[in-house]
Amino acid sequence: MADASMTGRQAPAGTQAVNRTLDVLECFLVEPRLGVSEVAGKLGLSPSTAHRLIRALVARGYLEQEPDRGQYTLGPNAALFGQVVRRHFEFDRVLAVLERIGDETGESINMGLLDGSEVVVAARVPSPQPLRFEQPVGTRLLPHCSSMGKALLAFEAPNGPDSIDDLDLVPVTERTITDHRRFADELAIVRERGYSSDDEESIIGVSCVGAPILNRAGRAKAALAIQAPTVRLDPRRAVELAGLVRAAADEIGAVYPE
Repeated sequence: MADASMTGRQAPAGTQAVNRTLDVLECFLVEPRLGVSEVAGKLGLSPSTAHRLIRALVARGYLEQEPDRGQYTLGPNAALFGQVVRRHFEFDRVLAVLERIGDETGESINMGLLDGSEVVVAARVPSPQPLRFEQPVGTRLLPHCSSMGKALLAFEAPNGPDSIDDLDLVPVTERTITDHRRFADELAIVRERGYSSDDEESIIGVSCVGAPILNRAGRAKAALAIQAPTVRLDPRRAVELAGLVRAAADEIGAVYPE
């Protein structure tokens, strides 16, 4: 989960309990049903601490317990927040664009937001093809080896690291860029051509083409990516998809003018 060390942001003093509570809640963004021991294991907490935090979230309506299974799921207040966020980010209009591009390409389409040193998948339209890779909403990605992350960093998305030198360019595959100077050059290329790529840098056999969703000031609010098995994404098709994803990003950018 996204604690201060993972996002690259320094947490204010005295917020450990708040951060832990939010960490518990964020567990349910990826897995809809979890027990106390599972939450404790994911976060490195004692079962008693995890149970106390879960019960506090239940009391406020953000989680609820399934009486027949003993597991917990998101509660009604979490659903209400989800509806507010959906309206704020115009997700209905955004998803319509993603679905159209998905129909045109037959590939998976992601929209992501930058959260410190991670990219969070905020919306997704999966490919209908049997050969595809799943990244559910809530999945967290490393920005230096994802096309969405490169697009977000190249166009100064908010909530990111103060400097790319602060990023830990860990080698995820043999194609991952791990040198900061080379990565800075990569971001310069992204800015020049207006789209980004992931050439099996995070998953061998999967390639992506991405583009920033810019506001009027030219800063990335979010990013789009078309994700496909490398066998379906040769260089010629990558250029074609780059034009599609840029046009779709510009269309969504009109929804987010500020």
